[in-house]
Amino acid sequence: MQRRYAFLDHPGPLAFAHRGGAFEGRENTHAAFAHAVELGYTHLETDAHATADGVLLAFHDHTLDRVTDRNGRIAGLPYRLVREARIGGVDEIPLVEDLLGSWPEARFNIDVKEASAIAPLAEVIRRTNSYDRICLTSFSEERLARARAAVGHEVCSSLGPRGVATLRAAATTSGYGRLLTRLARAGVPCAQIPVGFRGLRITTPALIRTAHALGMQIHVWTINAPREMERLLDLGVDGLMTDNVSGLREVLEARGQWHSGRLAA
Repeated sequence: MQRRYAFLDHPGPLAFAHRGGAFEGRENTHAAFAHAVELGYTHLETDAHATADGVLLAFHDHTLDRVTDRNGRIAGLPYRLVREARIGGVDEIPLVEDLLGSWPEARFNIDVKEASAIAPLAEVIRRTNSYDRICLTSFSEERLARARAAVGHEVCSSLGPRGVATLRAAATTSGYGRLLTRLARAGVPCAQIPVGFRGLRITTPALIRTAHALGMQIHVWTINAPREMERLLDLGVDGLMTDNVSGLREVLEARGQWHSGRLAA
């Protein structure tokens, strides 16, 4: 790799509180993130949606229906209506900017869920000067590329779906090394992947070795069972995302690999 990213400059393995840690609180709420920070998490994972009038929310679903007491597609609603929704009937949906401000030393892994969130996210990152604290990711290659371009500043980001597919192919056959090297040199320092997808094994020793040879970290989502955490850590992954924030901390502590943060709220 030609560049180091502050987002990844932390003793590994990285522990990510997925949506703040949904096992121990209502997902993507200020309270969930606060709990993870109190446990010592320095890396928090969330998602970005924008309302119809461009207000950027930390929220996973496209609609309010599953986890709040309101209904409707976020991108089609003004913030004055969305702000009335309560997660689990209790918690307000947090603004991404408020989370960044609440823990100014925390690092946020942000999954860009819709194209309409790109411009508001770029503006929030600029306004909060959070370039070194952000890792951009998306399940859409196009959306991820547009988000990188909109930020207009070199930030950490993960491989998109095509990059992950290429990485997997390179781990099992020859002929992909040059493309992966170009991806690495373009500033893609990590791949965030599942254990498997549609019957295909993704996180394998060969894939991890291939990524490490290119200077890329491997982060795996979403791992909640302690035994599976142990297995993946033994394989040499560089980070785990979990809803089970207490469980991952216990596993890492037992292995002497827990590195607690001290983040002021």
